[in-house]
Amino acid sequence: MMCAADPRHGRYLTASAMFRGKMSTKEVDEQMTNVQNKNSSYFVEWIPNNVKSSVCDIPPNGLKMSSTFVGNSTWIHEMFRRVSEQFTAMFRRKAFLHLYTGEGMDEMEFTEAESNMNDLVAEYQQYQDATVEDEVEYEEEGLEENYE
Repeated sequence: MMCAADPRHGRYLTASAMFRGKMSTKEVDEQMTNVQNKNSSYFVEWIPNNVKSSVCDIPPNGLKMSSTFVGNSTWIHEMFRRVSEQFTAMFRRKAFLHLYTGEGMDEMEFTEAESNMNDLVAEYQQYQDATVEDEVEYEEEGLEENYE
């Protein structure tokens, strides 16, 4: 799903930058590293090498060069939460529900989808607040459970 987002309201789990046109691969890599270092607070530190870049020498028609950035940011939980709240309001009133149940869907499928969306929001929130120390603690807990 693509949507407009303010990157200052979340942290990037992963990102990819694709460049097209005549440019130095070395310079692209250096600039991407500089951007990531200058904005390190916007990237999770517990996923190493989470930004990838690629260069294609062939420019798009009519342009000398172009670039595309795609990022998986924890900000998306805000959009998911908003959509979930709107869905919940309509589902509680059973708005448009008859259109779907008439086609064979069960009301329980909507309840399950709502629960899945809430779990997704909670998971992204957890990832936004996670640190490297949290990962170490989680790994240690997993080891303790294996020995019990």
